[in-house]
Amino acid sequence: MHHAAAHTEHPAHPLDNPAYASLTGPHARFAERRGRVVRYRTDVSPWLALPLRPDATDWADLAALAGPGAELELPGVRAPLPEGWHVTFDVAGVQLVGEAVDAWPDEEAVPLGARDVPEMLALVERTRPGPFLPRTVELGTYLGIRRGGRLVAMAGERLRPPGWTEISAVCTDDDHRGQGLGSRLVRAVAVGIRERGEIPFLHTAAANTGAIRLYKSLGFRHRRATRFVGARVPERDTGCSRP
Repeated sequence: MHHAAAHTEHPAHPLDNPAYASLTGPHARFAERRGRVVRYRTDVSPWLALPLRPDATDWADLAALAGPGAELELPGVRAPLPEGWHVTFDVAGVQLVGEAVDAWPDEEAVPLGARDVPEMLALVERTRPGPFLPRTVELGTYLGIRRGGRLVAMAGERLRPPGWTEISAVCTDDDHRGQGLGSRLVRAVAVGIRERGEIPFLHTAAANTGAIRLYKSLGFRHRRATRFVGARVPERDTGCSRP
């Protein structure tokens, strides 16, 4: 029996399960769904989302959606994995919110779109800010700074829980670090978020103390601890199936 839409679990706060709130809300057009499990289309983002308290059917739906042996990214999942699933990484993270972020436009920041994707992918490959795929740019506004015609820094929008927008893919080429480009782009992206009447937020690894210090200097505050979890679907059926 398929989970009814009425049984979709909405947490008390959209940032408690932001990928789920995004995919069942403003980003529903990017969603692939099975039961209560949702994920972004695989050329948009690797992120999947489960209800905060997944049951056996949810895990079975996730396995069916991803396929045997698939490696998944499950941000914010706190529930223990079922038997047969293997954790591939588990990184402590923090969630910061920017109700008081110091936002203003930047004259040097230019909008980035589909034609800029090859350069954006190359910058991500050099700087490793986190997942960025060929259609990630469609999730929201992305801004970049060029030097000598070359894209050297960018930042943009990722998750969109109702009333909130995540700032993500903040990265700067090594040769241009220390010039404040990342801070400028975060402020500029935050301007557009504010103009929509939404509040910026972001995630980073708990060990990235330099980034946390920087974001707090821009007006972000710590909201909660979270985790970035990777998992591998069992190679074969573990006996859990949809009722």
